[in-house]
Parts: sequence; structure tokens; C-alpha cells
Amino acid sequence: MEPLHMTEFGSDRYLEKFHQSQANPASPTAPAAALSQSPFILPVRGSVPSEAEAAPIKPGNQKRSEKRGFGFFRAKFHGKTPAAATASSTEHQEQRPSSVQSTASRKSTPFDQLFIALPSELQIEIIASLPLSDVLNFRLASRSLHALVSLNEAPITRYHLDHHVPAYAKRLYPVLEGEPLNFHYLCGIWHRLHVAAKLSYLICEWVSKEMFLRNTEDKKREFAPQRERMRRRLIPMVFTVFHFFETYRKLHLKYIAEHGYGLHQSPYTVNPIETEILNMYDDRTLYQVHEIFPLIMSSFDRRLRPPSYVGRVERSLRGYLRDKPPEEVHVAVLCLGGLREVEKIWEVKTYNARRAAVDTWYASVAKEPTEPPEGKKRRGMLGLKRKKSSLTLTKTNSNDAAPSSRSSVAEGKQPESLVFCTSLAAGMPMGSLAKDQSKLLLSDLPRLRQIWTETAEAMILDRGIVQRASDIRRNAQIFTNLISENIAEDQDQWLYGTTVSESVRPNLDAIEEEPMGS
Repeated sequence: MEPLHMTEFGSDRYLEKFHQSQANPASPTAPAAALSQSPFILPVRGSVPSEAEAAPIKPGNQKRSEKRGFGFFRAKFHGKTPAAATASSTEHQEQRPSSVQSTASRKSTPFDQLFIALPSELQIEIIASLPLSDVLNFRLASRSLHALVSLNEAPITRYHLDHHVPAYAKRLYPVLEGEPLNFHYLCGIWHRLHVAAKLSYLICEWVSKEMFLRNTEDKKREFAPQRERMRRRLIPMVFTVFHFFETYRKLHLKYIAEHGYGLHQSPYTVNPIETEILNMYDDRTLYQVHEIFPLIMSSFDRRLRPPSYVGRVERSLRGYLRDKPPEEVHVAVLCLGGLREVEKIWEVKTYNARRAAVDTWYASVAKEPTEPPEGKKRRGMLGLKRKKSSLTLTKTNSNDAAPSSRSSVAEGKQPESLVFCTSLAAGMPMGSLAKDQSKLLLSDLPRLRQIWTETAEAMILDRGIVQRASDIRRNAQIFTNLISENIAEDQDQWLYGTTVSESVRPNLDAIEEEPMGS
């Protein structure tokens, strides 16, 4: 059989030969449990199985119900009415000992009363086992439950880190020494995981349609296992790219503040900011993300262009009058907005609406801050000033004598009430910047083709990961490795750890349920 590279990439013949190579027993295959249902779930509501599914009927209970129904017919055969049978059963219950009656009354106690009667340590263990969205909504039930959850952020966060957060996320965002565990740290990782999972899903849909030409329903159904493997391997890489742009924006502002000027006025051969970020990654992470980075950039660039098959006449008929945005706008979306903004723009349906969303976002970032116009001063007759009324003075005095809580809010301090003293008040990862910070970065952005590529390739060669630049896998080799079953045995162990051995499988219907974005 001729090799894969001798066939047109993405064609039916290519996929046929790919399946034949995967069916070769001599090649190592992935374990069968790789495509099973993942024990790791993003903390969204609806991912926990229902009680009807989790607790099937036992054979003993089924026989007991059958006996109960047969006893009813037997009582009817002996001439007892249902009312008489009920009365006899009531007399039998009255003859039971008091311990049995107390057990029956204990079973009828509502769950909320039983939960409140538990010690606080057991209550926290029960709450920590819930999905994170339910834990955050649990604080809205009452002030006492809000205080219970808020005062025990550390054990709840520790439980989720040990059982639900994959290893690659904890490597990029480790717990800093001396800082307590709180919901802001946990929800920040959750937010980044949601963005990475959703973008990986969108990229896989685009690759399946545009690269592998899986357009019909039958072809999509046949290609579903390969698409799932591709998505599973893309999530850690997209998560790392999120970390890269988030850290790049922070270090770029720090660089301008320390030097007084930006990178455009600094002579360098390798970008110093990117060098500092890429030094945080080990050889394996750096090399794998470097292979996937052009795919992420090209897929987003394709979404910002009109369809390639549309000519000039058809473009005017369809209304595709706008060209792709300028390069500085594209770079600003990546470096200032990050992958969260990329995801929001990607999900806009039509091309014209998508281009309008890009222009609206860039205008909100690039425009100068405007001060509200001062109103005209009212003057009295003959140019004399009007005397302030006593009502105005009274209002002014009442505002000056405001409570301490109002003054603390005006100064940026949190009030003393525990309801407002939460760690989530610090904001979401890579939130919006101030106008002066955005202005500094907009005038010092790099070129689109220079982001990551030059610095990462130089660092890969310097570390000796590959001997030559031509040895780096590109294009068709990358797609083949993404959908292939032949992976290293320690791939899952390295990415997800021991407790979380499978991929992130978020509930796509509830993926927008982000507490930090609200």
C-alpha cells in the first residue's frame, strides 16, 4: 500500500488508507478506555446523573412489591375490603415497639432538617462534592449558608483541585505559596477550561468540514471518533495558548512601566516578553503547542474572512461587502481580548455580523476616553449670582453625613457585611483593560506572523528538542497525529494526571454558565 503522503490530503482515499493503517495490529493502539465516558466533568449543572438512573430497582424490592400486590388480592379473596385491610395494618403498626415507630418517624424527616442537624464538618464535605456551579448557587439560599460556604472556601477548593482539575491546568496555574485557596482561583481555572473546551470544539468542527470535507450527515457520523480524539488532544494546547496571551498582556504592561517605552523602541533579536513566557513551559508542552499554534491562528483568521468560494459578483449579491479586518485589529483581539474574545467573535453566525462585532469591539478599545460636558452655569437677573436654596444645602449635608458603609464603597473598600466580602469580587481572568492601558498596548503590538512562531522555534532549536527546523511536523502530519489512535502510553498520565485520566467533556448547552463573567 502506498504511503499516506502520496494521496491527496482529506480525500476519501486518504481516509481509507488511514483506517487501514490504524487497523494494522503491529502498531500500538490506545487503550480501550480512552473513549469511554469521562469521570472528569466541568462543574456545570445537569452533568450529574439523576436518581432514577443512579439507583436501579433491586430484585429484592421487586419481589417485595409483587408480594405486596399478591397480599392485596389474597385479602380480597378472603373477603376483606381494602379499608378493613388498611385498618388491620394500622392496628399492626400500633402494636410495633417504640424503636420501630421512631425509625419510621426519622425516615419521614425532611432532608433540609437532617442536613442542618449535621455537624458543620460533614456539611462542608457534602457541599464540596457538588459541582462548582451548585456550590456557588448554594450561597444564595440564605445568609447562614452563604457564611458557611464563604468561610470554608479552602477545603472546598482543595477537594475540587484533587478530584476535578487536570494536571496540565495545575502546572500552568499552580497554587502560590502563602496565598490561601479560594473560589477566585478555582473559578479562574474553570473559566479557562470552558473557553479552551469550547474553542477546541469549534476548531474541530471547522477542520472536519473544511480540511477533511466531512459535509454530509453520514460522513460526519463516520468521522465522529476521529473528531472526538482531535478535540480531546486540542483542549490542553488551547488552554496553554490562553495562558500565553493572558501572561503576555500582563508582562507587556509591566515592561512598558519599567522601561518607559515599548518593544518597538527596543533592539532585540528574540522577543524578551515571549522568551520569559516560553521559559515557563517544559520541552514537551512547548513542542506540542508549537505544532498546533498555526492551526489555532489560521482557523480564527479564516473566520474573519468572507467565504473563499465567493466571487465578486456573488459577494455583492450576498452582501459580503466588507473585507477582512486590518492586521492591527486582528492582533489587538488576540493580545488585548484573549481567547475569550476570540470565542465570542467566533460564535457570531453570519460574516457581516461577525465583522460588525469585530469593529464594535475595536472601537470600544481604541477610542479616547471622553469627559462629560459641563452644563451651563445659571445666572440670575442682571448677571447676579443666585443664592442656593436651603433644600440644596440640606441635601448636601445629608450626603456628607452618609454612613460608613457608603463611604467605604465609594473609596473602593468592601463593606463589613460578609455577603459582599467574597474572593470573586477580584474579577475574571483577562478582563477588560483601562483606557490608558489599552492605548499603551495598541501602539506597541507585534506583527501577526511574529507572535509565538519565531521565539518558539528558536527556543526549540536551542533546547535541542529537534536538530533542524525542518524536523518540526507541519500541516498534514499534524492533522494525522490529531486523529490517530497511536499515542504514547503516558500521554493521559502527563496531561490529566492519575485522578482525572480522561478528557474534558463539558456540557455544551451550559458552557456559558460562568460565574466570573456575570
